[in-house]
Amino acid sequence: MSLVKRLAALLAVGTLLTGAAEAGPALLFEAASGKVLYAEDADNQWHPASLTKIMTAYIAFKDLKAGKVSLDTKLTCSEAALLEPPSKVGLPLGAQMSLDVALKALIIKSANDVAVMIAETLGPTQAAFVERMNTEARKLGMTRTRFFNPNGLPHPEQVTTARDLAKLSRAIVTEFPEHAEYWRMQEFRIGKIRLATHNGLLKTFEGADGLKTGFICDSGYNVVASATRDSVRLMAVVLGEPSGADRTVRAGSLLEHGFQQLGWKSLFNTTTIDNMPVDSSATGVKSVRHTVASYSCGNQATARKLRAVRLRAKGERVNQLTKQQRAVVKDVAATAPSKTQATKAATAKTEAPNSAPSKPPAAKSATVKKDVAPPAKSKPATAASATGSAATAPTAKKAPTPARSETN
Repeated sequence: MSLVKRLAALLAVGTLLTGAAEAGPALLFEAASGKVLYAEDADNQWHPASLTKIMTAYIAFKDLKAGKVSLDTKLTCSEAALLEPPSKVGLPLGAQMSLDVALKALIIKSANDVAVMIAETLGPTQAAFVERMNTEARKLGMTRTRFFNPNGLPHPEQVTTARDLAKLSRAIVTEFPEHAEYWRMQEFRIGKIRLATHNGLLKTFEGADGLKTGFICDSGYNVVASATRDSVRLMAVVLGEPSGADRTVRAGSLLEHGFQQLGWKSLFNTTTIDNMPVDSSATGVKSVRHTVASYSCGNQATARKLRAVRLRAKGERVNQLTKQQRAVVKDVAATAPSKTQATKAATAKTEAPNSAPSKPPAAKSATVKKDVAPPAKSKPATAASATGSAATAPTAKKAPTPARSETN
């Protein structure tokens, strides 16, 4: 590996390590093989929040492939869907939308009301659909996961793990590549309403192509992130970050670390998300509400103090890495000739050696030509958009102001 690449790799690892202080579970893996590139508390149980909707979409994709429904199948807003809190589309009672638009609202907007509409259509009841979710989880080997609703809104027993989410996410991208566009879209429209993604990596990270974010106060900010470079797809699961920005930075750091280290890790690593030993010290679910920097969680002042402590811990880790990074920078600089050295070398070429300075040569002196070479000449994802329409029934009832202010 060149010194420049060593420097880039070291910087990526430094960012990764500094993000680990006070962090929740995380897992980085290669989508095609399932090889684990990094794991931290991967078997600790956690509230999935809106990452639940990956399973909701997985069942919808299975029914589409089986021919049970089509993308034009109409879904109706029931009273149960109407009463769901944000994040939501906010259709009136009796309004309809196609399954195609519903999947966009589910994945991009993370709409809780639409998740219920999908469950009631495919279930054909919400309870039956949740049972299907748990059945599919068992088939995928998600041994520490339990679902109680289709959207991830707070439930004390709705839990999963980073490893289980990795299994689900790998399954959905490998089994249903025809639906990849849903995951990479940054926005779409329902009529004149523009609905945008919560996934910041789609706008900032090279090669980002999905997948899903999630948030409730008890879980913190979660994400399953995916990126592809040079035909290699890596996926990262990050749980329990205190803010959306922290979630984006940590997931991006994991993915960058993976792409930098992929070569040698692929040669010697045989650990996959399926055969990785279960952590005997894995813990049950816990709330991280007190660490979340959100007014809706009621503890902004406490969250700020805890984040200040976390930033100090990051600073200490950066200081530990400084000497190593400076050494690599010094090595890189040493391999390149300095400007003074280059000038001296060029001058030496133009001066012919003279062994007898008192006697000029009798023959005509040769002219040395100096060949000067000309200086060597040395994408962000575009926002995909879709349009959809919702044919509304008489608006006898409108969605009331939600009692819960937690977004998902």
